[in-house]
Amino acid sequence: MSDAENPDDAHAGHDHTGHDHEGPGYATPQAAIEESEPEELAYVMCLYVGTDVEAPDFLGVVDLDPDSDTYAEVVNRVEMPNMGDELHHFGWNACSSSCHVGGLERRHLVIPGQRSSRLHVVDTKDRQNPEITQVIEPEEVFEYDLSAPHTVHCIPDGQILISMLGDADGELPGGFLQLDESDFSISGRWDPPGEIEMNYDYWYQPRRNVMISSEWAAPQTYYPGFDLDDVEAGKYGRQLHVWDWEAGTVEQTLDLGEEGMIPLEVRFLHSPDHAHGYVGAALSSNVFHFQETERGPGERVGHFEAEKVIDIEPREHEDWDMPVPGLVTDLLVSMDDRYLFFSNWLHGDVRMYDISDPSNPRLADQLWAGGNFGPSHPIEGEREVIAGPQMLQLSLDGERLYWTTSLFSSWDNQFYPEEAEQGSVMLKADVDPRRGTMELDQDFLVDFGEMPHGPARAHEIRWPDGDCTSDVWQ
Repeated sequence: MSDAENPDDAHAGHDHTGHDHEGPGYATPQAAIEESEPEELAYVMCLYVGTDVEAPDFLGVVDLDPDSDTYAEVVNRVEMPNMGDELHHFGWNACSSSCHVGGLERRHLVIPGQRSSRLHVVDTKDRQNPEITQVIEPEEVFEYDLSAPHTVHCIPDGQILISMLGDADGELPGGFLQLDESDFSISGRWDPPGEIEMNYDYWYQPRRNVMISSEWAAPQTYYPGFDLDDVEAGKYGRQLHVWDWEAGTVEQTLDLGEEGMIPLEVRFLHSPDHAHGYVGAALSSNVFHFQETERGPGERVGHFEAEKVIDIEPREHEDWDMPVPGLVTDLLVSMDDRYLFFSNWLHGDVRMYDISDPSNPRLADQLWAGGNFGPSHPIEGEREVIAGPQMLQLSLDGERLYWTTSLFSSWDNQFYPEEAEQGSVMLKADVDPRRGTMELDQDFLVDFGEMPHGPARAHEIRWPDGDCTSDVWQ
């Protein structure tokens, strides 16, 4: 179906370009590209869970200013008050979805403990010296029969929505927890209990009144590590759920089948008019393109379809008794909706695809660093890189791609045990969007193996002024 025929046009008359920009973020994705400054700091989730280091997980502050004497170093750490949280994903209190709301500012990070279900609120008014200002204890979360917080999105009008992967006992079903940005109190459960069984990531497109969520497994299934028997027993997900955004109800479920096992990160295109998006199926090592294909008169949510558009072939390895899957664990879309980037954590590569035609991605470039097939010393004279690329973050102008190497503590220990002993790294590629190329920056490596308490693992990355995996537009 061509863009001219696509229901993207259904809301063409719904003009948001005139919004007064009084609040956080940027008025449009193009404004984010044109008005943003190059990132000078990164906030990174760092953890000790699953290692021999007995210390709390921490928020790492990384210097990204190439003119600084501490470039590519962790310049501050905000330690959590308890051990054993497993910091994983995190997000902002407010973003571009509330750019029209005066009085709001992108200032507080909500940092969940994936294992503890504890929620931390961190004030970043002093960007280099953030501080914890509030902690929501697990017992408060369990009251809503939810646990294992994952994706944190700032949603319109000063609310925060968190995907929860389990019930209070770490079993199914999961759901969504909503916080009030004004005081970070729990507003309640966003979804009616029982709408879904499995949960993981989500992305919403409010102008089209739709949200897509994905599936991992029950926390009690994935916490101990990966067991292929659990896949055969149907304990891992393979579905996408299409939600009525305003009603908070599931209107359609897309079964991706055997080629869509463990669909993780979900990304819509950034343009609020578009109904195209992508999800990476980790275990099957495929990328699916989903889109709204039709919307009947008076229908609140259109009909969606999903199709596999990228297939990563497994590779033989002398130390494996089966072909090694790529394991597509993270993906993102550039702010101009031109490129899709994703990581193959087990293979050891990052890929860049031209998605000018969203239904037909074209491989533009590929980089190798660590993993089972990439070079173990991709940067000459620097330390060994053990695990492959994992969590990605892209500059708003699309010219710098960063990544870390930890997936989840028990899975790290299973597939890359040396990472617990040596710590993670953060690497960077210089991207040329005009030519569609990437080049590994030989002068940038953040070594999380050199932390005061001992080697740490590093996961998700965020910029203080917004990024390609947190900002959504109405």
